[in-house]
Amino acid sequence: PQLPRQELREQRAAFFQQGPTPLENHTQGKPVGQLFQVVGGKVKKPGKRGRKPAKIDLKAKLERSRQSARECRARKKLRYQYLEELVSSRERAICALREELEMYKQWCMAMDQGKIPSEIKALLTGEEQNKSQQNSSRHMKAGKTDANSNSW
Repeated sequence: PQLPRQELREQRAAFFQQGPTPLENHTQGKPVGQLFQVVGGKVKKPGKRGRKPAKIDLKAKLERSRQSARECRARKKLRYQYLEELVSSRERAICALREELEMYKQWCMAMDQGKIPSEIKALLTGEEQNKSQQNSSRHMKAGKTDANSNSW
């Protein structure tokens, strides 16, 4: 049922004469847009609700932050020390391998000229002696096992 226009006007006038609305009471005369802040897509209401950090909390938070930074720097220092040691050990290994490679190159050049380096002779004679010792020890072991197998 539609009310006549005059009646609607009277109802509006009576409504506004009643005094402040609940929203007006809440806003205390301030425009509604100034009451709420939009932060990060969320509406924030000003007021004293929620827990306010005390000065002690701020000091403790700063101290925790400083301690965390000290620990981070110490870990970083240890990591760099470890990496420096690793690099130096790898560099020493590279130097040793280069020296060995140079020695082998010199041996090859000597053998190309028909000379057998004394180091190679020593290695060959050492290997022959080791082979003969291994063969003799194998024969000794084989003789012992044969003797043990014959006892049955």
